[in-house]
Amino acid sequence: MAYRIFLVLSILALFLNNSFGQQNRAIPSEKPKLIVKIVVSQMRFDYINRYWDKFSEGGFKMLTNEGANCKNARYNYLLTQPYPGIATISTGTNPAVHGIISDKWYSRINGQEIHAVNDDKTSTVGGSFFSGKASAKNLVTSTFGDELLLNNPNSKVIGIAIDAGSAILLTGHNATGIYWFDQEKGNFVSSNYFTDNLPAWADTFNNKGFAKLYLEREWKALNPIQSYEEADTAKVKSVETKKRLSDKLKSLMGGIIGKPQPTNSFSKLTESPYGNLITKDMAIAAIVGEELGKDANTDLLCLTFSANRNIGQKYGPHSIEMEDTYLRLDKELAHFMEFLSLNIGKENVLVILTSDQGIASSPEYLEKSKIPGGYFDPKKAMILLGSYLNAIYGQGAWVTAYHEKQIYLNRKLIEDSNLKLADFQQKVADFMLEFSGVANSSTAHTLQTANFSNGILIKFQNSFNQRRSGDVIINLEPGWVERNGTISSGNSAYDYDTHVPLIWYGWKIKRKSILSPININDITPTLSTLLGITWPNGSMGTPIKEIIE
Repeated sequence: MAYRIFLVLSILALFLNNSFGQQNRAIPSEKPKLIVKIVVSQMRFDYINRYWDKFSEGGFKMLTNEGANCKNARYNYLLTQPYPGIATISTGTNPAVHGIISDKWYSRINGQEIHAVNDDKTSTVGGSFFSGKASAKNLVTSTFGDELLLNNPNSKVIGIAIDAGSAILLTGHNATGIYWFDQEKGNFVSSNYFTDNLPAWADTFNNKGFAKLYLEREWKALNPIQSYEEADTAKVKSVETKKRLSDKLKSLMGGIIGKPQPTNSFSKLTESPYGNLITKDMAIAAIVGEELGKDANTDLLCLTFSANRNIGQKYGPHSIEMEDTYLRLDKELAHFMEFLSLNIGKENVLVILTSDQGIASSPEYLEKSKIPGGYFDPKKAMILLGSYLNAIYGQGAWVTAYHEKQIYLNRKLIEDSNLKLADFQQKVADFMLEFSGVANSSTAHTLQTANFSNGILIKFQNSFNQRRSGDVIINLEPGWVERNGTISSGNSAYDYDTHVPLIWYGWKIKRKSILSPININDITPTLSTLLGITWPNGSMGTPIKEIIE
């Protein structure tokens, strides 16, 4: 009898202890132990609704249903590209201030093309010679990660992405570690700007050879091909487009989207869903290796799924490849969220999911519904512009470069010819309006001397940096994209490029749907306010009251 009483009391005590432990676990920490910034590159706002019925319960659906869903979040500048977007998320300000005006721009000082994070003065840590030549030197303001470490040196800040630009610009100048993928060696690497040696956990991860394993996998459709959006080509009028889709569908009948690639090049991994998979694997390795979220010091993990960007540009936003990529990413996201919950606890982790830009529908796709659109060819436009300027001002190399809708003029030649720069810029801007597909053009002189408060020109101004931007900037009509070798791209101020998801999940976040207008540069001020730390030194956003209240 005594033994039975002892057994009952023991079971009751065990039950009470477990219940008490679960209650303690459900109580959020005073500050989040780990903040996870997730950027799904080139993810339009409508993707979640478009693929909703095909998503699992633990990925995008869980974040949307259980988090604070900001349905009206947008970028507020003209040149919506990946790196300006990522820098805007991390700094809380627009390209005009943080300096990353585009993925690349022209330098008037040395006449060379400047890539956002390329740095020839750095050297690779852990990989091939050129893969690690990158730094944050072109980012002229601090980031949330920078300020977090300045506030508490015991915090840890980690950045991970397939490409160096995404990893660096989302994280900052000074981090515990920033890692990106070496397409030659198939390893994650860094540069001596950030570290002298890879940590042991990163070496261990690289030695497992995941890149080779994933590159040798077939990319098989998760669902029957007939269920994918682009499978119906009946409304396509273009014979060329019909043939392209017909040939592709014929090759897809076995469910194979991508075939295995030779292992002597890992570049194909960056444009397949397995690029996202290895990024997630590396993130989990970093959390375990760095013991993120294991003490009272708030840590930060900056994670970019940038393979989506390459897939979207190669195949278009409405393609079978794009749809399958999101269905696969949803499963990886569900696994990652489960890992965070089991190892750190949902109540201790604050997750922010957003995107660096949207993407335009391809003109071919718009053709199905008789919606206007087209391709603007910058090479042909610059040839005609050069001929026009030669006819007016005489023979000369009046245009020095064209980059990302920005025209750079030969200012020295203009000065030597005793011409007024502002008048010359205006002449070029007026001529560009003659091209089909060009909706607006503005001069550097106008953007420097005027102050716009609304309309399209405020977006021009928010993209304009006096030291780095071109003399003339153009904007295309809705539905028009540049002809640059890809099916489609971002880079406009229209809704399909500026409107992106923004979801807050975990820690003390209440389930809600937020409809008030939100600027993407509000993310960092909101995080800084939640933690009670200094805002990044160029931050111009406003804390989101529905999140902090």
